[in-house]
Amino acid sequence: MSIELLLSVGGLALLDTLSPATIGVTVYLLLTEIKSLASRLLIYLLTVAGFYFSVGVMLMLGMGVLLEAVASLFQSRAVSWVIFIIGAGLFIASFYTPQKSKTELPRPKSKSRISMVALGFTTALIEVGTALPYFAAIGLMTTADLVPVQWLPMLGGYNLIMVLPSLILFMLYGLFGRRVQRLLERLQERIAKQSGSVLSWVLCIVGLILIFNSLDYL
Repeated sequence: MSIELLLSVGGLALLDTLSPATIGVTVYLLLTEIKSLASRLLIYLLTVAGFYFSVGVMLMLGMGVLLEAVASLFQSRAVSWVIFIIGAGLFIASFYTPQKSKTELPRPKSKSRISMVALGFTTALIEVGTALPYFAAIGLMTTADLVPVQWLPMLGGYNLIMVLPSLILFMLYGLFGRRVQRLLERLQERIAKQSGSVLSWVLCIVGLILIFNSLDYL
């Protein structure tokens, strides 16, 4: 395991901390929850991280077979042209995606612990399809031919870093209480506004990835 690999995966994990849904739900709970805040927030974050970790393990166990199956397809000139055109289409479409002024983030319908688990699964399902940094990190670990004793701690560390902003916000709230309420309200408003542009960024990034990965075989 090289230092470059650790730095690359760590950098992708830091990029994945910019999760509007996870941070948005955390801020909402901090602003509205009074009783059992710590346990409910912890259940929520453990559910999100556990879901991502499980998906990562399944991908790591099956990615090698999948890569071998599709490797020959990417080396075909005809297929590469199709991928290039799709990538270019997604890249162009990203500039014309309607921007919402405000996006409604997931919120719990009740304050029970079971609802926190359900909310965690909902958040993870919403974001896993656009978790490009996570998929890129899994790809790096797969191509590095790591054994489970190496990539399991890396996956665990990645998911810990991913929910770290929420834990930091909780610690700040625990230290300063309602004195940080105005900061949390501003953060909640900004997240709601910025999350409307996520689709545009995802289309742009996916399009560029497809374009660059098809150039070698055109």
